[in-house]
Amino acid sequence: MSLTDHAPAIAFRGRTVGEIAATLPGATAVFRRHRLDFCCGGDVPLAEAAARRGAPLDEIEAALDEIEAGLAGLEPDEVPAAAIETGALIDHILVCYHEAHRRDLPELILLSQKVERVHAGNPALPVGLADLLRETAGLLEMHMKKEELILFPAMRRSASAMVAQPVRVMREEHDDHGEQIRRLEAMTGGFTPPPGACRSWTALYLGLGHFVAELMDHIHLENNVLFPRFDAEG
Repeated sequence: MSLTDHAPAIAFRGRTVGEIAATLPGATAVFRRHRLDFCCGGDVPLAEAAARRGAPLDEIEAALDEIEAGLAGLEPDEVPAAAIETGALIDHILVCYHEAHRRDLPELILLSQKVERVHAGNPALPVGLADLLRETAGLLEMHMKKEELILFPAMRRSASAMVAQPVRVMREEHDDHGEQIRRLEAMTGGFTPPPGACRSWTALYLGLGHFVAELMDHIHLENNVLFPRFDAEG
């Protein structure tokens, strides 16, 4: 069957959100637009995920169908993550996510401290945001170190017997990161600056939105692409 002669869009509703995100380039943008969790909550069918959010399933399926119909025009750097070799995928995660989190979080903490200090007393102020970001940074740093020192080297050696337990721990910690994301979203009103927000406040929320988007992509690649390769081997 050719890419243009694909199954109707209704087939998407029975597939899990994580599997769609892992195999259909561009799907994550659709899920993000409709606030569907494709990382920590990626193991549920699309229909269930949409129902939980009250999102329009037909509209989502139509968008995914349109993406699928255009797959024949993919550029080489747009191949699905599922097609990337394990060592190269680990390298991508290290450079694009581990390094990025370590670069971005310290600046976001400084910005949040400034906003909390300058706008003390403002009823829209996210009081405690800097503390939450420091907590998030600490948890994430410990998590990434475990991957870099234990899990990823074992995966590069294809040491499947040594991978199962660390993967279980990483998945549990990903759930914790998902909870941190929900707390950040709740504290900031979905990263929406209040009317009349200063440039620092606006930059803070813009940066937070970018960080959360990258963290969700990071978790998605591990939960739905990298880790299942070793689940299958176990």
